[in-house]
Amino acid sequence: MAFIDYYQTLEIDKTASQDDIKKAYRKLARKYHPDLNPNDKEANKRFQQINEANEALSDPEKRKKYDEYGEHWKNAEQFEQAKRAQSQQQQYQGSGNPFGGGTSGSYTAEDFGSGDFSEFFENMFGKGAGRRGGSQVKYKGQDYQAELQLELMDAYKTHKQTLTVNGKNLRITIPAGIADGQVIKLGGQGGPGRNGGPNGDLYITFNIAAHPVFKRLNDDVYLNKEIDLYTAVLGGDVTVNTMDGMVKLKVAPGTQNGAKVRLKGKGFPVYKKEGHFGNLFVTFTVKIPAALNEKQQELFKELQKLES
Repeated sequence: MAFIDYYQTLEIDKTASQDDIKKAYRKLARKYHPDLNPNDKEANKRFQQINEANEALSDPEKRKKYDEYGEHWKNAEQFEQAKRAQSQQQQYQGSGNPFGGGTSGSYTAEDFGSGDFSEFFENMFGKGAGRRGGSQVKYKGQDYQAELQLELMDAYKTHKQTLTVNGKNLRITIPAGIADGQVIKLGGQGGPGRNGGPNGDLYITFNIAAHPVFKRLNDDVYLNKEIDLYTAVLGGDVTVNTMDGMVKLKVAPGTQNGAKVRLKGKGFPVYKKEGHFGNLFVTFTVKIPAALNEKQQELFKELQKLES
């Protein structure tokens, strides 16, 4: 297996933080996403490489294995087991260490040349095992990472979308109430397994765009509603746009600028809890009249005298 430098693939240094890795992945995934490069085979290949690199480096435990074992990081656990078994066998037989490190069984990738290290893996888990009559180890396929952009109104209702992953179209159902940054796992939709092992999984991260009117916070929704001075002073009815349509709302006399009202159950649907919704909070902004004519100014002066 040819060595692939995942750090170079994501265009980052080996000292990069987890946040740096996340930012680099998102930037490159957007650039080479198949939806934006539908007929570009090189971009599709690059997208797969970016996903593969992100799978290894975005998880601290997987990253540790990759840093130690390189391209063999997925077999790290089997390799450790094999080393322990080899060490126990050597101690039992009283023989020396064929790998040149004594009988302790403590070895790292540096104890092998690149060719010997790959050959050891093949002999222990791959082709060599089949030749010796033993059973080959089954390996799970590579996990894939993908991102899906949604509008806020799309996330409000359960709907279906088609997602293209490595040239394959997947029709998925997106539950109402999905959150920005939430990750959903689709089992078996990743890379193919080896030696009869299971397929990898697909992890989809949802990115929800900001809305010009509604602001979502968890399951609650917030919006601003401008009202004129006369409605604020005298009270009245205003029409408010909610997530599922228009409603008429009563404004109490003497409503102050910045006052809030709550509309229970008019917020965002609760994820996978059908019939449950958050609340809608409406903040009133009182519009002060400008460019008053002479008659209006006289009336306000009269009101001012009465108030004093």
